[in-house]
Amino acid sequence: MSSHEKTPLLSLPRAVDGPPKYTLVIHGGAGTMDKSRATPEVRVQYKAALARALLAGHAVLSAGGEAMDAAVAAVSSMEDCPLFNAGKGAVFNVAGKNELETSIMLSRPPASHPSIPPTRRGAGVTLLTHARNPSKLARALYLSPKEAPHTMFSSAAAESIGAAQGIELVDESYFFTDARWREHRRGLGLPEEPSTPTADHQGDNSWVPLDQLPTGTVGAVALDERGCIASVTSTGGRTNKLVGRVGDTSVMGAGFWAEEWTVEGWFRKTWRRVLGQSQTVAVGVSGTGDGDYFIRLATGSTIGRRMKYLHEPVERAAKVCVEELRRDGGVGGVIALDNAGNVAMPLNCSGMYRGVVREDGVPKTALFDDDELD
Repeated sequence: MSSHEKTPLLSLPRAVDGPPKYTLVIHGGAGTMDKSRATPEVRVQYKAALARALLAGHAVLSAGGEAMDAAVAAVSSMEDCPLFNAGKGAVFNVAGKNELETSIMLSRPPASHPSIPPTRRGAGVTLLTHARNPSKLARALYLSPKEAPHTMFSSAAAESIGAAQGIELVDESYFFTDARWREHRRGLGLPEEPSTPTADHQGDNSWVPLDQLPTGTVGAVALDERGCIASVTSTGGRTNKLVGRVGDTSVMGAGFWAEEWTVEGWFRKTWRRVLGQSQTVAVGVSGTGDGDYFIRLATGSTIGRRMKYLHEPVERAAKVCVEELRRDGGVGGVIALDNAGNVAMPLNCSGMYRGVVREDGVPKTALFDDDELD
């Protein structure tokens, strides 16, 4: 365990009295999923993986832990699962290599690390090739303002800083999976022959992903009992992307966002007081899909701007921004969460792996656009 994780969870101050309130929402990618391959066995496989991620994050929140730790726990679970385009299941670029991206952003500094400046906000990391769990690297960089004072990092230098903080680095062959390799070859019009990058590699041909030639990501947004919201996102990027391509997952304001603000205006403050609502509003966003469009439209931060300046609820703001992606030709979806526990999960495509868990600890998940959470 690193020094960043030694603060006793239950000693942290809570924002309000009464039963603890917390929420975790996740996505495992969005895109053109083939429903014809969604056999009952495949559905169970994906929903079980989503449930594991939700329960990993819930274990942190239910123990009084930080939103950032819950979100990283959920994302790390999906990074370790080859079903998703992140970590072990990452897609290949045009040169047959894995280049990973990740990010973290908080609405306020974590209570366990009061020395973190409120203006630090988060960190984005791109072009990773050795970090086993990129989301853990993003967390380590965010919590190391002296060693990593910047907002965006890349490649070996970022991994070197992370290694000094206890982040596990692995050989590039760790990220190889036969299913993603075959997608890579098929996307280039080449024979779908398997490849074994190392002698000790053992491919897994027992699964075929529902999302073919994916552009999606994995992500989690968590609200802890102190009212802090954290967004964590991780991806292998677009299948057969150009070498060195940087996507929205590492670009603050595009594929991820978190912030909080104090409500202004006498009428609005009074009305919220009458309704028993907080004078502070917070939101966290994690996006998935064709990242180039998320960058062009600044999708993540625009959701926050609509909430702050147009006073839209999180559901409305998120839906409008996902429709803007559709208008410009961008496929994808977002998960968004406010500090009242309201969740939005709009998408403009055939499916988005998604789920939510609240205080009762019951994970609810869905796969396709017409699925209900269950």
